[in-house]
Amino acid sequence: MKRSVDRILTTHTGSLVRPPELLAFARARQKREPVDEKAYETTLRSAVHDDVARQVKAGIDVPNDGEFGKSTSWSLYVLKRLSGFEMREVKGANPFARGADRAQFREFYDELEGRGDGKDWSNVTRFDAVCVGDIKYNGLFELQRDIDNLKAAAKAAGVDEAFLPVAAPSSAIPDRKNEFYKSDEDLVVALAEALRTEYRAIVDAGFLLQVDDARAAVTYDRMVPPATFEEYYRWLARHVEILNHALQGIPEDRVRYHVCWGSWPGPHTTDVPLRKIVDLILKVNAGAYLLEAANPRHEHEWKVWQEVQLSPGKVLVPGVVSHGTNVVEHPELIAERLTRFAACVGKENLIAGTDCGFAQEELNRRVHPTVMWAKLEAMVEGARIASRQLWPAAV
Repeated sequence: MKRSVDRILTTHTGSLVRPPELLAFARARQKREPVDEKAYETTLRSAVHDDVARQVKAGIDVPNDGEFGKSTSWSLYVLKRLSGFEMREVKGANPFARGADRAQFREFYDELEGRGDGKDWSNVTRFDAVCVGDIKYNGLFELQRDIDNLKAAAKAAGVDEAFLPVAAPSSAIPDRKNEFYKSDEDLVVALAEALRTEYRAIVDAGFLLQVDDARAAVTYDRMVPPATFEEYYRWLARHVEILNHALQGIPEDRVRYHVCWGSWPGPHTTDVPLRKIVDLILKVNAGAYLLEAANPRHEHEWKVWQEVQLSPGKVLVPGVVSHGTNVVEHPELIAERLTRFAACVGKENLIAGTDCGFAQEELNRRVHPTVMWAKLEAMVEGARIASRQLWPAAV
């Protein structure tokens, strides 16, 4: 894993806005229209090639494939790669439409999601992912396609280190239903063992493995209340153990662990403080920790690192640009954020990153693509400014 030896390196969290030519295929699938799979494969390969090249041109040191090859979302993509699940169309409360934040700001969320007509989520048709059999990994074709596309694009762009993001066991297929295993505990262990195939294949291919785990922090908002913080803490501690079980045998310096507080554009007043869970985050067997740190609800938490020490050899990748606003952060502000973190963890243990992905689903983006690239370019410039301050002798 690269380190910031003589300057602050840059990366991002993973999901980038898909280009129009890929979105055309996604829309067709959504409408259940026929798709020319050969044309899709060609378009995907070309899109990844162009996207990696553009990341490098923007100054990103550790790029990825934009997650272009994933169907649906960053967490539900595994439904195409795992056996044992059945999709059922149901009418009922949407699991994503609950939580303390939504309860407190219900009117805001009604307007945000176009539900200001008085209808409740109980009237919304959706699909449930129900476990009805043994969970086994059967997505090697799709995974190998992603590996091959990124490998070719990285070689063409002269990239010597890249990453592929995948879901953590606690985040994969959120709000899943269990009708097969004796307990939800048994289900998540089986899920972890199946996902280990994906984790190892990525590392064996020579890429960094990034494990995305938004549910680690978001679950607090879903649980508390009525559950207590202690109950949530025990839940998270157990899922950290399960993730480490899935990572067994993979060198820590090949693993990046990403935690955010959910990508939705809401108030987030009920987010769990980083200080209360940072000890569990650091128990994950990873070489780098990517944490949301730019949005105004969590930016102050850089102070946590004045008290909490990284283990030797570990890297912190704080988000220094937000995925949740179309305002492009000024490079001077980004540099200021980076120098604060450098004073806490050491400049060589710091890499600049983003809060979260810019498009959590194929057809769901948080910012306009032109703004996304402007943010990445601002991050690179901010890292250059910070580097001049942190390595003055090199100027």
